[in-house]
Amino acid sequence: MIKDSSKVPTYDTLGVIERVNRFSKRSIKNSSKIAGLKLALSMIDLTTLEGNDTKGKVEQLCYKAMHPHDALQGLPTVAAICVYPSMVSIAKNALQGSKINVASVATAFPSGQSDLKIKLADTKFAVDQGADEIDMVISRGKFLSGDYQYVYDEIIAVKEACGKAHLKVILETGELETLDNVRKASEIAIQAGADFIKTSTGKIQPAATLPVTYVMLDTIKDHYIKTGKMIGMKPAGGISNSKTAFQYLIMLNEVLGEKWMNSKYFRFGASSLANDILMQLVKFETGFYQSANYFSKD
Repeated sequence: MIKDSSKVPTYDTLGVIERVNRFSKRSIKNSSKIAGLKLALSMIDLTTLEGNDTKGKVEQLCYKAMHPHDALQGLPTVAAICVYPSMVSIAKNALQGSKINVASVATAFPSGQSDLKIKLADTKFAVDQGADEIDMVISRGKFLSGDYQYVYDEIIAVKEACGKAHLKVILETGELETLDNVRKASEIAIQAGADFIKTSTGKIQPAATLPVTYVMLDTIKDHYIKTGKMIGMKPAGGISNSKTAFQYLIMLNEVLGEKWMNSKYFRFGASSLANDILMQLVKFETGFYQSANYFSKD
């Protein structure tokens, strides 16, 4: 049974915006920028979730994940490749010999509008194909109608279907309307067993924003203070350049601290972010920007 949500904190939206705006005004030394760029690269779930995905496209993405830029020495690989369930086995085979995980969306992504039996079958299929991580979507309609118990029970059922695979719970914050709802949905997901909470599918706007991510990090912090258990965080959608990624990393460090500054507990859901990071690293290495034509389109 879901715990009483009547004591969930409320948020002053303007206050949160004012707080997160400070994270975008921090200056970073060049030496720290290089380390931060490599850290951000290591935290990416390199993603392709399109109807025109093919075996070749997924294999190319996996190659890029393992070889971000062969001319630059000492680069980390990304954390994971994120694909549809039908592409999991292809990614798994392509990533053999690496430490890169395969993440798969499930549960009628991105709408979540399906029967629970179908959602569980979707999840089990992805796991059977070799998925290390499952990114599920909550039933936003049920949440917004106040049926929190349904959302909680559904997450528990999907968590069980995941087996050993880690579960990331996508709140689709752009549809939750208020920061208070983001807090409530975050608490429900964590109570139900989420290993990560994730902002968005990337299919609607707004996707990830600093204010909603702040509220989710704040929820994780309060849960850690109460229980000692660390929960991961994944902002996804719209994070396409290094400057924005730095703002998220600064906020992560200030809200949750150094323990969370790694790919085990923080991910970026992105497709184009990796290229921008690589462009910045090439600039530090050579003094010149390479054209975007020198980087593969994902």
